[in-house]
Amino acid sequence: MKTRRLFVAIDLPDSARQLLASLDPHIRGVRWTDPAQMHLTLAFFDDVPDNFDSALREKLSAIEFGAFFLPVTGIGTFSAKGAPKIVWTGVGTAHPHLFQIHKRVQESALAAGLEPELRAWHPHITIARCKDVSAQSLRKFLQSYAKFDAGMIRVEAFHLYSSKLTPAGPIHTRELSVHCRE
Repeated sequence: MKTRRLFVAIDLPDSARQLLASLDPHIRGVRWTDPAQMHLTLAFFDDVPDNFDSALREKLSAIEFGAFFLPVTGIGTFSAKGAPKIVWTGVGTAHPHLFQIHKRVQESALAAGLEPELRAWHPHITIARCKDVSAQSLRKFLQSYAKFDAGMIRVEAFHLYSSKLTPAGPIHTRELSVHCRE
């Protein structure tokens, strides 16, 4: 059976993407994310069989939410065995509207017959991926952007994307958009 990689995400306005792209410190082994690919993932589903696709779209389309603002602040890393793997920017902490949408997306996936991710959700925007980079080589960059603040973004929609892995990096295709009620 054919399967697809799908994820649900909030897109960033171009101004925020460009600002994040401009932070690239050009450190060897740190691959900055293409600005067009920068997003905040609400949920990720690996190996979704085609027959679950329409049920997921239907459930996601039924989610109602009001527009809200998110701060884009701070820079940090997720690491494995001490070595940084991901460089991210945050979206504030404990944002009730964001967590409500995340919860509804997870419930929609469950209702469509998909297994939600069980690990804790840490909302962030991946701005770079690291390969063979020491924590030391990123220290100065992280210190100089410790108080980074890109301002607020207005969230008016979230999107379902399919993701195809290629040697040049993932190709994301928008499959569905769910807009807020005004």
